[in-house]
Parts: sequence; C-alpha cells; structure tokens
Amino acid sequence: MAADPAGVWAAALGTAGFFVLLTVIVWQLAATWRARMLAAREEEYRRLAQKYAQLLEDNVELHRRSIEELTAARTSISAMERMMREIE
Repeated sequence: MAADPAGVWAAALGTAGFFVLLTVIVWQLAATWRARMLAAREEEYRRLAQKYAQLLEDNVELHRRSIEELTAARTSISAMERMMREIE
C-alpha cells in the first residue's frame, strides 16, 4: 500500500506545528519565569536600599548625639578646669 503524499505532508506539517507550539509555550513560560525573577530581584534591591537609607539616617542621628555629648563633656571639663585654676 502506497502512502498518500498529501497525508504524509499533512502529518509532517502537523507534527512540526505541534513541536513549534510546544517550543513557543516552553519559551514563553521561561520568559515569564525570568521576568518574575528579575522583578523579585529588583524588589529585593529596593528593599535593601530602603533599609540602607534607614540605617544611614540612624547612623547620622547617633553621630549627631555623640557630637552633642562630646561638646557637653568638653564644656563641663573646661568649667572644672577654670574652677580648679581659680581655687589654686
């Protein structure tokens, strides 16, 4: 029995079309997965940047307080030095 050439071509095109469809589906799933991963990474970077900014603000505030305390300590030490010089 000889194979019908039109049937062979139809089967070949159908098979090729099926594999192309599978390839496109897998490609799109991979692209979607990659986009989600990039978005998650970007969100993580954004969260880390916000955390860094908050830590930097906290550090600046601690630095300001330390300077104020040092200034107060210097003022107090200067006053004690003056008082001790007056006593001598």
